Formats: sequence, C-alpha cells, structure tokens
Amino acid sequence: MITSPDSLLTPANLVTAFVAMNFFAFASFGIDKWKAETGRWRTSEATLLWLAFLGGSPGAFLGRALFRHKTRKQPFVEQLYTIAFLQVMGAGAWLGWQLAG
Repeated sequence: MITSPDSLLTPANLVTAFVAMNFFAFASFGIDKWKAETGRWRTSEATLLWLAFLGGSPGAFLGRALFRHKTRKQPFVEQLYTIAFLQVMGAGAWLGWQLAG
C-alpha cells in the first residue's frame, strides 16, 4: 500500500522523530566521551553537529552538560549555539506564519 507524504507527517510521527533524534544525539555525546576516555576511534565533531542540526539540539546540549563533553572546544560550542539559535528562529517564524495565516 502506498501512502502519501501527508499521512506520514502526523503530529505523533513528528514527535516520535524529534524524541528519537534527541535520544540519538544525547547517546552519541555519551558514547563519544567514553571513546575519548578509552582511546578509541571517535565520532567526528561534524557528525555531532549534524545530529544537532537535524533536530537533536536539546539532546546534544543535555549530553554535553551531563557528560561534560565538548565544553571547552570553542569552535564547536559556537557552532552548536548557532544551530540552536537558527532552529529557535525557524520555529518562531513557522509559528508566526501559522498564527498569521
């Protein structure tokens, strides 16, 4: 059975995707911290930033704080804050558009 894209973009599916992405971002920060402490192959900063960009910013910030990971890497920290800022601005613009229209 073929479903239309509109039937996939239900509020429940969007919330599920958001929760899953944030869990994945959170877990990635914890796993990367463990890898750093044990001298293993690391997750790239670009991958961690992409996880945040794709909707996992809250999970990335929580993982960063809880695992105390990537807290002193200034370019990384600035990029993470920029991603979060753009997401908040985008969400605000979308909400304003919904309320106006």
